[in-house]
Amino acid sequence: MIRTLKLATAAAALLALAACGDGSGGGSSGARSGIWSAGSSTVFPFATRVAENFARTAGGAAPRVESLGTGGGIQAFCQGVGPNTPDIANASRPMKASEFDLCQKNGVTDIVEIKIGFDGIVVATARNGNGFNFELNDLYEGLAKEVPGPDGQFVANPAKTWNEVNKGLPNQRIQVYGPPPTSGTRDAFLELGMTPGAKLVPATAAVEKSDKDRFEALAHTLREDGAWIDSGENDNAIVQTLTRTPGSLGVFGYSFLEQNLDTVKAETIDGVTPNADTIASGEYPLSRSLFIYVKKAHIGVIPGLQQYIQEFLSEGAAGKGGYLADRGLIPLPETQLVAQRATASAMTPMQRPAK
Repeated sequence: MIRTLKLATAAAALLALAACGDGSGGGSSGARSGIWSAGSSTVFPFATRVAENFARTAGGAAPRVESLGTGGGIQAFCQGVGPNTPDIANASRPMKASEFDLCQKNGVTDIVEIKIGFDGIVVATARNGNGFNFELNDLYEGLAKEVPGPDGQFVANPAKTWNEVNKGLPNQRIQVYGPPPTSGTRDAFLELGMTPGAKLVPATAAVEKSDKDRFEALAHTLREDGAWIDSGENDNAIVQTLTRTPGSLGVFGYSFLEQNLDTVKAETIDGVTPNADTIASGEYPLSRSLFIYVKKAHIGVIPGLQQYIQEFLSEGAAGKGGYLADRGLIPLPETQLVAQRATASAMTPMQRPAK
């Protein structure tokens, strides 16, 4: 009976989708004929560029692209199948198991995960600012809400300046502008920067062995005393803040750095400068993959959706020297790009993530 009900619900959703495919739907039904993607602010400029090119070559209106943050985009994507939900979720981190489960619960049972390229997370300053060579543990010790005190007990982070964290860093106040909790850039910064940094601090590393939940809370909870400042989903706004706020640092995607090298510079992490080579190879510690998640049920129903995805992975877009590289995307190696095209062509559903 439950299976029958689920099939009936799915069938009703597909009928609604069909209405948006033939262009006959009205505003009250929520029907639409255009492609809709939502999510990561880091993927946003790439998705927008592909949408513009797709509209030029295919004709008609450009696909709708919304910058909601990775978490916000996946939440909207996972609300169900039908014209009132996005066809694509743009993400600057992999989908979580909990998000996959939400999709399944709401009838989004076939999700296609496509890697589109690489990006790095940079810690940047204004071009005329002091130079930093951060070690990973500096990020945790400077930005975590709680750190080990002299007696080994965890206390509210007392550090006011970076040289209190590491004597090799400038005597400069700790003030970092970064993405909010809904952002995939924030999630990736916590996983790639804060977590390994915490593991390098003996007292915090010891907590991981005895209480993994407590360790994650220590590593992932950023300061709330003004040292870390949530700055919304617009990474360009963070870039602009650095030039207006002397002595501040910003955390954002490498692609935004490339577009603003006249005003900001990236600091090194463990002696490695972020660039196309160090990010693609993984040598730069804060390197990550970028994704789009596609709702298979919308393929063949939303006009042009399959073709839009093919454009995203085309040689002219995602290949070396493609127009997405001009916007700061680090291209996949050829073998990986070929594999992603095969996934997109077959619309092979992903498996449930491990975590």
